[in-house]
Amino acid sequence: MPDRTDPPAYRDLIRVFGRIGLLSFGGPAAQIALMHRELVETRPWLDPQGFLRALSLCMLLPGPEAMQLATYAGWRLRGVPGGLIAGALFVLPGAAVIAALVALYVSFGTLPAVQAAFLGIKAGVIVIVLQALRGLARRALGTRTAWGIAALAFAGIFALNLPFPLILLAAAALGTITAPPGGKADPAPRPVPIGSTLPHTLLRATAWALAWLVPLAALSLAGLELLAGIGWFFAWLAVVTFGGAYAVLAYMTQTVVDAYGWISAPQMIDALGLAETTPGPLILVTQFVAMLAGALQGGFGLALAAGLVALWATFVPCFLWIFTAAPYLERLSDRPRLTAALSGITAAVTGVILNLSLWFALHVLFQEVGTAVLGPMRLPLPILATIDPHALALTLLAALLMLVLRRSIPVSLPVLAAAGLLSGLM
Repeated sequence: MPDRTDPPAYRDLIRVFGRIGLLSFGGPAAQIALMHRELVETRPWLDPQGFLRALSLCMLLPGPEAMQLATYAGWRLRGVPGGLIAGALFVLPGAAVIAALVALYVSFGTLPAVQAAFLGIKAGVIVIVLQALRGLARRALGTRTAWGIAALAFAGIFALNLPFPLILLAAAALGTITAPPGGKADPAPRPVPIGSTLPHTLLRATAWALAWLVPLAALSLAGLELLAGIGWFFAWLAVVTFGGAYAVLAYMTQTVVDAYGWISAPQMIDALGLAETTPGPLILVTQFVAMLAGALQGGFGLALAAGLVALWATFVPCFLWIFTAAPYLERLSDRPRLTAALSGITAAVTGVILNLSLWFALHVLFQEVGTAVLGPMRLPLPILATIDPHALALTLLAALLMLVLRRSIPVSLPVLAAAGLLSGLM
């Protein structure tokens, strides 16, 4: 339990985190900046150093770091009820928008005019992912070792099609092994709050793990194949989502498109583009994918059920990680070995996001993409004659808007959608 003596009233907590949830556009960097302004600058609910330590903890954990930071802040202010309120309000506004977008997409997404507008959004996604790659590379690739890990990760997923979790484990090991010698040894353990002994921690973690996984097991026992498959896949994804949603999108696409056949590659690109237009964490794209798969297989009733399962499987583990790890924040933030492993993972994620940016660019700019097989390598090979000049022009416009003129995502995507609609009329 947090030790504040003057916690904010629940109505104030709901008002502030509701505002954060409604305004949390623009990805994790913008969302974290918004929380800093609301929780540290505008009202002294958290001190600056505590906010930064909490952010470091959330970056060590799998899952969307901005949502977990909101959950930690709520826990710090009003305990578990506060964490539940803050985390839920960060996700629910975007989830409601995603549900409405899926309904519109299923009803009107195949119309030529809508497809033309989507082409503009897809072009924007190419540049958005490149922006994420550039920002992450600046932070993560400060050494030759980091560049080497990023290159190996890119080669592993782009050419060898290695599983994303295997790449993460290898990167963590390389980061630890190649850490510079002579660093400080792990400090003596700091005390943790009352009620955070090992038995208490295990009991708390077990309760949340059961709350997360028992409903998924019930779906399997009930023989609900699609819902159970969605639940277990996105639960697994929640465990390996280090480095944000962009890091796992290639792995998600490979699974939901190629392995399960729930949706097509163009629909996956549409899903990401629409998820970029909503507030909340980008990993809400899992809800879009699940709802679209449900709608295609059983109508909108199944879509709603699939969306709820995806939300449960994706976000309940965030509460598990935070409520288990938050009392140990001070101890975790001083672990050099954890820091070295995280540095290796972050470097690898840079290579994985480069693969994602190439995958999106090839499938948006070219109507046909083949495969070249060279020994163990399988390389995507675009058919040059099938390049889409409209997509190329829209991608250049997206680069102008976001990279040169530095317009925000909520401003750029409507402009690109309108430009795509106009290009479709030509």
